Amino acid sequence: MKVRGNESSKKLVCGGAAAAWLLVPLLVLVVLKTDCLPQVTRLRETNATQISDFFFSMRQYGLVSISKNNNGVTSNQVQYPGATKENVVQSVTQVSDETVRNVSSSGLESEGISQQQQQQLEVVKLEAADDFVAEAPPSSASGDKIAGDGVDAIKDLEHEKDFLAMNGEIDGSLQNSDMAAPRSKLTCNFSSRHMDICAMEGDVRVHGKSATVYLLAASNDSYWPENGTVTVRPFTRKYELSTMEMVREVTIRPSAPVAPTDDTAPPRCMVTHDVPAVVFSTGPDRGNFFHGMGDLIIPLYNTAREYDGHVQLMATDYNPGFISHYQHILAALSVYPVIDFDADEAVHCFPSVRVGIETHGELLIDPALSRKGYTMVDFREFLRSAYSLKHARVSPASRSSSGKRPRLVMVLREHSRAITNEAEAIATATEVGFDVVAAGPEMVHDIARFAEVVNACDVIVGVHGAGLTNMLFLPHNGTVMQIIPWGGLKFICWHEFGRPVPDMGLRYVEYEVDAEETTLKDVYPRDHPVFTDPISVQHQGFSTLFSIFLDGQNVTLHIGRFKGLCIASVFNGRLSESHIVRKLTSSDETVKVCVRLPYPLFVKLLSMVVMKGLLSGEHDSHSEGL
Repeated sequence: MKVRGNESSKKLVCGGAAAAWLLVPLLVLVVLKTDCLPQVTRLRETNATQISDFFFSMRQYGLVSISKNNNGVTSNQVQYPGATKENVVQSVTQVSDETVRNVSSSGLESEGISQQQQQQLEVVKLEAADDFVAEAPPSSASGDKIAGDGVDAIKDLEHEKDFLAMNGEIDGSLQNSDMAAPRSKLTCNFSSRHMDICAMEGDVRVHGKSATVYLLAASNDSYWPENGTVTVRPFTRKYELSTMEMVREVTIRPSAPVAPTDDTAPPRCMVTHDVPAVVFSTGPDRGNFFHGMGDLIIPLYNTAREYDGHVQLMATDYNPGFISHYQHILAALSVYPVIDFDADEAVHCFPSVRVGIETHGELLIDPALSRKGYTMVDFREFLRSAYSLKHARVSPASRSSSGKRPRLVMVLREHSRAITNEAEAIATATEVGFDVVAAGPEMVHDIARFAEVVNACDVIVGVHGAGLTNMLFLPHNGTVMQIIPWGGLKFICWHEFGRPVPDMGLRYVEYEVDAEETTLKDVYPRDHPVFTDPISVQHQGFSTLFSIFLDGQNVTLHIGRFKGLCIASVFNGRLSESHIVRKLTSSDETVKVCVRLPYPLFVKLLSMVVMKGLLSGEHDSHSEGL
């Protein structure tokens, strides 16, 4: 009897305990219905689709990853790889603001879930929401709230959804609820001979180390490559195959909406940005100002300027020398440091990404093709701001009234295409009326310093070469004088430095070297094709053209001709008609008439006058033959 009594007592105790445990959910529900948690946004009845959407939003912000247990059951794991408190708080705040707060009260009954299961889900959701109160104002009672404390609650909520799905109480298609996510878009342009560009908007994830850009949930109207991926070399000399082979290839992987169990799903975000990104290549290290500006800086401006500094630049083939050399311009294009794309191991998430930069030709911007209608005048104004340059335009009136002479900067070369009689040329320009700045390689190399020098001048003079690119810093209405070496190079030189000049708001004058002015006459006989048919030499290939006509000659200027162009340059800048007349023979009425003619005719007639010796007082066999 005693034994039976003890057994009965045990049963009563166990039964009472079981009954007490059954009351726990009700007690929790009563507590949660009170106002003891005023800081929590309450989640009322939520249908199963909205639960799944909650987790999709969490995965969108890289806060949840997908995993399977040994039984093959899918669950969401909350992880923060390499995250700081600040960026986790920011991400969770966005999730809670955009998803938790917007859950509507549509009822679970419509999904076939029992009232008891609804209560269980309600409890877990409220626990999760409580833990996701990000950066609530601290108080002595609650202390600071750190996002991420709700890991277990999130796991429980997802396991609950999986449990209901396995029991047929939630349709299994909810596992693919990502299908209802906002769609991303990819567009590409491969039509240009200069560059390829792909632009993405939506969920874009960039992993520089693997040179891969992932586009999640691409829309049906996106560009869909046949092999599933797009490759772009983000440099602007597409037509030069040997150059492009040295540029790192970036792979773009657009994907349709994927299920959480899909192994091909893009990697989760590690760093989330609220600004767009532009991916470009610094390209082969040419160390050349013409190529630096024409191949990279102007295309970067054309692509990234529209974001007004709020854009992240990412450089493949990262060249620290290039980044340092153009630091003023890059800082004006973006308030963020340039990311070394190849070395970066993080997965960066952006609202939009452009791979490749837009060019319309060397030192050119075509406003009809530019996305924002930019012009080269706009670009030069941007440069003036980036380097804090003072002079916006050539101002003849101020010079005349102040008695200041116009300024001419002569870009001097050392190893090829040098001016052998540069001292005499400088003296001639000074005699015409210029203050002359002789700029050697050591001055030209420092962009910031030389930009100020050129900006204070009215005219820039130089033999064809990268140094003439500094014309970008001239004030509006300034003059570019290009000295064209021997070798049938007139069109090539005009194409690179003459054609862009008018679109920059500048004026152009050229001086073409003849056979008597080149040092090639000391190397080749006069019956050699170098003199009799230089175009046939060019047809032997660029390396031959370069080695003979560009790298293999210097020039000796005919001072009479050079003097005439210097005078024309003064007039070209509209500095002062009286200034020119003072330099001419006062009794020569022909010259005075020439000065008053329209500029193109003026230059032609003035050259004839100079060749006749009326200005220089010279009359030699050389000028006779021209």
